[in-house]
Amino acid sequence: MFLLSGLMAFVEQHQIRINRIIIKDASIPQQFNNKKIAFISDIHCGPYFSIKRVRNLVEMINKLHPDIILLGGDYVYRNKANIYLCAKELKELKAPLGVIAVLGNHDYGQGPISIKNVLTEAGILIMDNTGKWINVDNSRIKIGGLADFWCSSPNITNILQETSEKDFVMVLSHNPDFSERITCNRVDLVLSGHTHGGQITCFGLWAPFTSSQYGQKYRSGVVQTPHTKVVITNGIGTTGMPLRFFAPPSIELLTLNH
Repeated sequence: MFLLSGLMAFVEQHQIRINRIIIKDASIPQQFNNKKIAFISDIHCGPYFSIKRVRNLVEMINKLHPDIILLGGDYVYRNKANIYLCAKELKELKAPLGVIAVLGNHDYGQGPISIKNVLTEAGILIMDNTGKWINVDNSRIKIGGLADFWCSSPNITNILQETSEKDFVMVLSHNPDFSERITCNRVDLVLSGHTHGGQITCFGLWAPFTSSQYGQKYRSGVVQTPHTKVVITNGIGTTGMPLRFFAPPSIELLTLNH
């Protein structure tokens, strides 16, 4: 029994799923109807996630033909030198409306300035408590990115500048716990990773460790808070052990709908 479970846990880490989520909101302009957003997080390129697997991941994402690609942080694991090879592969990501990213706690631990520079050179827009309007015809939505909740000082003020409740606003926050600090109705969607879906779970129902101070609440999936909606991806790579059990790696493919 234990041998079989161990084998399943080893195999599962290689089985990336595509979770298709429709985001319906009256503040999404009609010009953005059916626009697709591919969201991934926690690649953890290193001893457990090879450059070849990063290359295959990029090919998998590009085959989805997303309009926007969002990266939720934690690109490297244990050695910041991995970012050079990882960024070389991420440079091949294709999205007509841009590739946007934030850093995660592991990135801060390995040297955030150098990691930001390498990703920027790869054509990826790094958000650090900043936002950007995405324009289609005469309509727009705003995408912002926060500094890491554990390792820096996330501040949503600049992201919300020049926005109102009529605008559709998405925020990238590596750590979903920041969602508890959102107390206004001007953030429509938060996209987070960090938790790995628990990585090792009790048949997907409960995880002994989630890296969240709110326990199982932000472990995985879609969570509605009083002020916003949070999408938490299981992420791509692993930490600690190259194992997953009923917490498969995933790409979240969001489709916007007015």
